[in-house]
Amino acid sequence: MKEVIEYIERNRERYLEELNEFLKIPSISTDPKNREDVVEAAEFVARQLKASGMEKVEISATEGHPIVFGEQITDPDQPTVLVYGHYDVQPVDPIELWESGPFEPTVRQGELYARGAADDKGQLFIHFKSAEAFVKTGQRLPVNIKYLIEGEEEIGSPHLDQFIEENQELLGADVAMVSDTAMFARGVPSICYALRGLAYFQLDLEGASTDLHSGSFGGAVVNPAFELSKILAQMKDDDDRITIPNFYSQVRDLTDRERQEFSRLPFDKSAYMKDIGIRELPGEKGYSPLERLWTRPTFEVNGLSSGFSGEGAKTVLPARAMAKVSMRLVPDQDPDQISDLFEDYVHSLAPSSVKLKITRMHGGKPWVASLDHPALIATSKAIKKGFGKDPVFQREGGSIPVVATFAELMNLPSVLMGIGLPDENAHAPNEKLNLENFYCGIKSSAHFLDELSRSGL
Repeated sequence: MKEVIEYIERNRERYLEELNEFLKIPSISTDPKNREDVVEAAEFVARQLKASGMEKVEISATEGHPIVFGEQITDPDQPTVLVYGHYDVQPVDPIELWESGPFEPTVRQGELYARGAADDKGQLFIHFKSAEAFVKTGQRLPVNIKYLIEGEEEIGSPHLDQFIEENQELLGADVAMVSDTAMFARGVPSICYALRGLAYFQLDLEGASTDLHSGSFGGAVVNPAFELSKILAQMKDDDDRITIPNFYSQVRDLTDRERQEFSRLPFDKSAYMKDIGIRELPGEKGYSPLERLWTRPTFEVNGLSSGFSGEGAKTVLPARAMAKVSMRLVPDQDPDQISDLFEDYVHSLAPSSVKLKITRMHGGKPWVASLDHPALIATSKAIKKGFGKDPVFQREGGSIPVVATFAELMNLPSVLMGIGLPDENAHAPNEKLNLENFYCGIKSSAHFLDELSRSGL
């Protein structure tokens, strides 16, 4: 490993230059105007895989954006790791809040600013360079490696599950490696072993056929905005528990080992509140802030629209009201079952005076791994060598649906080795990636390949 690590150290400047080239591509998957840019990013990924020594590299078309596959099989008796990541990025609005261009990578005080720097181009890039380090130093990769890189993660991965289902033999592996999460805190390398799932909906209520004068019709005609507000208000009780019948019936409790790992985490409640600009941390009664963030399900209102919201006053009785809502789910909740429960509950709350439309948007299953899995142990050893300190184990409140797909369709365990930070501004203006974490991540990825070869997996 000495030659591999020395190679990585010598090539820091080149890594940054190549990552900047990647970040300059505005691969915004949700905007049709950027379709050619998304294809360009896929082609960049394919070139990187070839440069990293992959003998087989393919770009597969989907009904949406391309999926890139790469493979290098060195020894059938060794474990195979499947590296997953995505090359698409979020939109950049509001553009005026960026201190430098979102697709003009800029380094300030050791942080690389650009859309996609942390989510997920920079994190994905470490796994290209770790494999390259073995190949360029004349060494055989210690394990077999495959790459599955998509361009639709930021729009819910609508074509990924089908690709996985149709290509299970091609993608066959012993463990999946995903770097699309954040470390617990600056200077605290982390392994994420659990994700919340998601169920996302749009609710539309309609009353009259058109907006009406609130003086002439108010009191005699239903107000969809008010009725929608009443429905939403009944989703939680005074203890912030979700009131959907049977909602908690499948929620898995924390183990004693998990509570011990949580106690190691340097969580500063006051600093957390200050960082995000709030005065209190409300939530479900009886649980700590970290338990609420990671291990308890939620119901949130993500967007509201109705009536008049411009400058000044307009005495309108709106004809329609809309809300976008989401539920974060935890093991062992099933998104389809929860969705059915939610729809039944909304129907029971909605008055007959409005037309109700419920649209299921997208979702994903929750996921949790065993802390004693050989791949997690190998990752822990690798991070200690790459960062110089033992990692902590944490959960993540967000969702990465493909992790649950790997488990369900392929019985494939996953390891989540994120090198981002909680303040990296993913999905927001001034997204950034700490460069020291980036370089330590490359070394950790290389050590992971080496440790996995001796894991007994």
